[in-house]
Amino acid sequence: MINRFLIRVKVIQALYSYVLNRPDRTVKQAVHELQNSFDKSYELYFYFLQLIVELTSMQDRRLDDARNKFLPTEEEMNPDTRFIDNRLVKLLNANEDFSEYCEHHNVSWTDDIVFMRLLLDKVLNSDYYKAYMQRGEQDTTLGDDCELWRNLIKNLLANDEDFIDHIENMSVHWSIEDCDVMSQFAIKTIRRFETGDDKPIMPMYKDEEDARFGEDLFGWAIDEMEENNMLIDKAVDTSRWSHERVALMDRIIMCAAISEMRHYYLTIPVSVTLNEYIELAKIFSTPNSGQFVNGVLNGIAHSLDLPRGAKPKK
Repeated sequence: MINRFLIRVKVIQALYSYVLNRPDRTVKQAVHELQNSFDKSYELYFYFLQLIVELTSMQDRRLDDARNKFLPTEEEMNPDTRFIDNRLVKLLNANEDFSEYCEHHNVSWTDDIVFMRLLLDKVLNSDYYKAYMQRGEQDTTLGDDCELWRNLIKNLLANDEDFIDHIENMSVHWSIEDCDVMSQFAIKTIRRFETGDDKPIMPMYKDEEDARFGEDLFGWAIDEMEENNMLIDKAVDTSRWSHERVALMDRIIMCAAISEMRHYYLTIPVSVTLNEYIELAKIFSTPNSGQFVNGVLNGIAHSLDLPRGAKPKK
């Protein structure tokens, strides 16, 4: 599921690209690219889930190769199969929504065999795997199987620099923010499988309002960019910072924030909008941008008579 934090990230990236590439890029082209970036983010969610299936399958092949080699050991002939018999994997494979999406969008890690082998080694050497395999084979439950993969995704994969770098190299649309958000929703999906949810695969958006949020915000930010930049220039303390020295990314972030305040103050508290864009400034711009954006946006919110959600003056 694409949440509003990730939507804001994508909108800012699209605005920045649009401004840099004017006039060669039309608004229509920019909107198309924005929607494509949302589609790709949702696709990453399925890559996380498919990773569970394919790592398990790879371990199954390893065990089978060991069993059929010349003079296998007793352990190789009779391996502990609880990892490859994981109930979560069976539920994923049996889920039509998951299978249909992966097949239609060609979601697969089969082109990354070397990387997958290294990743499987990390899984098999992890404390989470070792603790899981030390339990009595008859004592493991669906809850144990799901807990294993929640721990592996949350504490091993999502924090592994090599894994994140590989994700970012797989698509220009995938960033550490995509990885963080989609790993969280993959973990939530595992919980839904565990509790027997009828629809464990999460939709692309929570509701229709979220589905429209990104495109609408992007459109308003473009339409109102000139006016928003005038508000920014007026709010900047020229005794400390000249208008020309305001970083382009800071302007992009603040323009999006102002448009969001203007159009969503009834449903999104202005304080929430301010906090979100201040954090985004810390991520995307300079080390001092968070404090700078905080001061400017708070001043603009008050000038619009929107200190904490009041109706703006016309």
